[in-house]
Amino acid sequence: MDFAWNSQQIEFKRKVIGFAQQSLISDLIKQDKEEIFNRAAWQKCCEFGVHGWPIPVRYGGQELDILTTAYALQGLGYGCKDNGLIFAMNAHIWAGEMPLLTFGSEEQKEKYLPLLCREGWIASHAASEPQAGSDIYSLKTTALKDGDRYILNGHKHYVTNGTIADLFIIFATVDPSFGKEGLTAFLIEKDTPGLVVQKSTSTMGVRTAQVAELTLENCEVSVTNRLGQEGAGLAIFNHSMEWERGFILASAVGTMERLLEQSIHYARTHKQFGQAIGKFQLVANKLVDMKLRLETAKAYLYKVAWMKENRQMALMEASMANLYISEAWVQSSLEAIEIHGAHGYLTNTELERELRDAIGSKFYSGTSEIQRVVIAKFLGL
Repeated sequence: MDFAWNSQQIEFKRKVIGFAQQSLISDLIKQDKEEIFNRAAWQKCCEFGVHGWPIPVRYGGQELDILTTAYALQGLGYGCKDNGLIFAMNAHIWAGEMPLLTFGSEEQKEKYLPLLCREGWIASHAASEPQAGSDIYSLKTTALKDGDRYILNGHKHYVTNGTIADLFIIFATVDPSFGKEGLTAFLIEKDTPGLVVQKSTSTMGVRTAQVAELTLENCEVSVTNRLGQEGAGLAIFNHSMEWERGFILASAVGTMERLLEQSIHYARTHKQFGQAIGKFQLVANKLVDMKLRLETAKAYLYKVAWMKENRQMALMEASMANLYISEAWVQSSLEAIEIHGAHGYLTNTELERELRDAIGSKFYSGTSEIQRVVIAKFLGL
């Protein structure tokens, strides 16, 4: 077992961090308050190649291996403080591009992947409904076949990238009586008649990302827009969740590393009672715990990346990574605030935003409770 990154990977991560620190700087306090998505930064990431890191060159990507992709995304999270932008990008890659790469026809891949990798198009994954979140079997959106087309009707919510997406992967049932065998996925472009997009209510964190509600009102799509076969929706959904749960928080590992370094610097330089506060055991213990969480988060992330690179199923490990990293990010963000004291509570310190953003990660790709349910099932419980 080799725990070392090679020189090319290390250098690439350095370039990613440098790119993020130089090119993705913006007035985040203002953007967070006004819920502004940084489209210019998205385009810069596209030009740098981020959107195509795990996608084959023939479809416009960079064809990086999964371990290198995860490592680079960690660097992106370290260098870029815009967690909403990073969240949108990870959702785009793992829940948008990857299922299209695996289940799309050659025509679909040739048409859409270059647009998503190189041209700045944004992908969105729409499965959740008011009465069907993690319970995908209960979704009510229908796709009734009529000759060479499907007519979709239904409602989706909590749709990441919804208001900015160019392409949606939308899940529906071709016949409610079929149960899970009726679940089917469709590729639908944003300007398709019958597709109505509306911004959701404001969120606590990741406000620079865009979450929406979708309404499908007799939305007609060609059979050529179906992703995979009829009834393959459950397989596509599970495939998407494996990738998303495993890697949507890859960048959060880099964020945790940045928070640790920032907190160490403050603990060394801020003095109380005649000495640096880091000399107080309670403060030092918080930093030690942050370091332990960081290294454990890396281990979970790299394990899933290694498994996927070696074409192994990682459903349980992906849920474990998602669960651990999300909860570790929340706790480390809270402790970073505590170490900074009242200063950490101020908006211009930007730590309170980190905590708000981190809390949202406990709901990505299924709540922490759902991740525990998934893990328990793999344990035979």
